[in-house]
Amino acid sequence: MTEYDVTVLGLGQMGSALAAALLRAGHRTAVWNRTPAKTAALTAEGAHAAATASEAQAGSPVVIACVLDYPALHEILDPAALAGRTLVNLTSGSPEQARETAQWAAGHGIDYLDGGIMITPPGIGNPESMLLYSGSRTAFAAAEQLLAAFGEAIHLGEDPGVASLYDTALLGMMWSTMTGWLHAAALVTADGATAAEFTPLALRWLGDVNGFIRAYVPQVDQRAYPGFDATIDVQLATIEHLVHASQVRGVDAALPELLRDYAARAVAQGHGGDGWARVIELLRKAA
Repeated sequence: MTEYDVTVLGLGQMGSALAAALLRAGHRTAVWNRTPAKTAALTAEGAHAAATASEAQAGSPVVIACVLDYPALHEILDPAALAGRTLVNLTSGSPEQARETAQWAAGHGIDYLDGGIMITPPGIGNPESMLLYSGSRTAFAAAEQLLAAFGEAIHLGEDPGVASLYDTALLGMMWSTMTGWLHAAALVTADGATAAEFTPLALRWLGDVNGFIRAYVPQVDQRAYPGFDATIDVQLATIEHLVHASQVRGVDAALPELLRDYAARAVAQGHGGDGWARVIELLRKAA
């Protein structure tokens, strides 16, 4: 017999933020953590601290797990307690781990949903925050009202590995973008400018870059890369200026040298007249 609306397993920074958001939304919430002391702040807000992981899983129709990794997850999952319930796994991992866990869950009569959290703990509860889910549609439907407490819940389809794959890809895009800005800031501050002076222009420029990406979408899907905006051979010459400016200022040139390598390889393969989206073929071949 279930006593609570939802259970949260794992009370690190993210798990605690998830449980707190559920409580703020008025959901009867049970919590469990390997270190019981971490439940104190949440029980003060009205959560029930389960004595064991199995008790926690048996106490709610929907169980949300957010622990260190998949090995830690499988240590605490109790298939007997979870049978007939919905498991929403927000533990970081690979698409392959998500798919394997979905198979394990199906074998034990557990409805499984995998997720990727595209925000840091302070952003949990903000309606603008984006959380990605994939896997069973019935599991998503069963948990959707609860998941709304965290932010916008986006279901990406039945394949349980897709949310993890999108999560990983988007994080890669984030690191690439932030590192590009940091490299640019290193260049301009080397000549006496400040990041505060430069960054408004950088953010404005990202709006134009957004437009370039939108133009490349059909090219990537159709695998045709017309150089209607700027051809790779022209861009290669410009990247050489970026490499030179970095070297002269003592700024690490590894990033622009990587870009130069992609452009030079495309030109060497006879694609100098194509647009920059052609680089995806080099990335695909590397994979």
